Amino acid sequence: PNPHSFMSHRKFNAPRHGSLGFLPRKRCRHHRGRVRAFPVSKPDDKPHFTAFMGYKAGSTHILREVKRQGSKMHDKEAVEAVTIIETPPLIVVGLVGYVETPRGLRALTTVWAHHLSDEFRRRYYKNWYRSKKKAFQAHKDKYEDYNADERLGRIKKYCSVIRVIAHTQMEKVNLRQKKAHIMEIQVNGGSVAERVDFGYGFFEKQVPVEGVFSNNEMVDVIGVTKGHGMTGVVTRWGVTRLPRKTHRGLRKVACIGAWHPARVSFSVARAGQNGYHHRTETNKKIYKVGKAIANDPNNASTEADPTQKSITPMGGFPHYGIVREDFLMIKGSVMGTKKRVITIRKSLHTSSKRSALEEIELKFIDTSSKFGHGRFQTSKEKEEFYGPVGRR
Repeated sequence: PNPHSFMSHRKFNAPRHGSLGFLPRKRCRHHRGRVRAFPVSKPDDKPHFTAFMGYKAGSTHILREVKRQGSKMHDKEAVEAVTIIETPPLIVVGLVGYVETPRGLRALTTVWAHHLSDEFRRRYYKNWYRSKKKAFQAHKDKYEDYNADERLGRIKKYCSVIRVIAHTQMEKVNLRQKKAHIMEIQVNGGSVAERVDFGYGFFEKQVPVEGVFSNNEMVDVIGVTKGHGMTGVVTRWGVTRLPRKTHRGLRKVACIGAWHPARVSFSVARAGQNGYHHRTETNKKIYKVGKAIANDPNNASTEADPTQKSITPMGGFPHYGIVREDFLMIKGSVMGTKKRVITIRKSLHTSSKRSALEEIELKFIDTSSKFGHGRFQTSKEKEEFYGPVGRR
């Protein structure tokens, strides 16, 4: 055979760069993290909500003592990164009943509350200022003829999945946005009738985060990642750079496939959109369910550190501000940029790891400035250190 007829090949095998499990790497169509599956309802449990919404404020770190028998870290102090998600109470405004069919769930009917706030109705318009603001106006005017009991009876008779429609309270969050985020939250536990009564009992009422989640609970976090726009293959897929002397650039894929089939395979790394993808992170631990400043001004104090301070670091969370409402402290990082709406769901697959079952006792929560080196925990501590400073 002709020695020049053989094609060259790579000298070593190597695993591919980047996962194909997250294709297509496109911009997400919706800004809010969608719950694609809720936990299975158990009739023995009491009726309860399975999800919540909050806004990512930023990160800090905590000090705690690890309590894990047999581990080398047992009874030793550990410093861990945590994310703060501000979670003002949600407002329940509706209830939906779903019937199980061979082709999946089908919505049977929806029951709406009488009074619906403007921040909820804003969601139905692109431009609220120029609109006629007629969303749900007819429903409100004719509510005397609205037979909610008959609809609730049909839901109790035919439906197997019950979800409430809830929205966030934008005026309680320090954001420019006035348009509320709306989502369906499944009600689990008890019989269908008990779930319907439980959801209907919350109409036009506030649902606090402490009524849904508790300390040491494992949750799933759903959201859209931070967007990075158009990026090349080295950043997007992590492929190796070509040698320095390469003609026409080196941050490329050298061979994008064989001559035949005469097209580029979907599995070849290409440049394109990086970030702003929908992601679900499972089994993240809640270290603290914090109360609003109005109810607990010292919500960052611990037994070991009785300093009077709130969770907001000195100078506020960068690009967010002050956390005034209830909040969740979640171990590790959470996807998305600051101010991004994050969906928190009860864990779909319960973890039995020892770290998941561990009781967390915080010794110290860092509130130093996140905009610099952060020497001081409170402004009072800073004043005591510097003393009276003359004006320049």
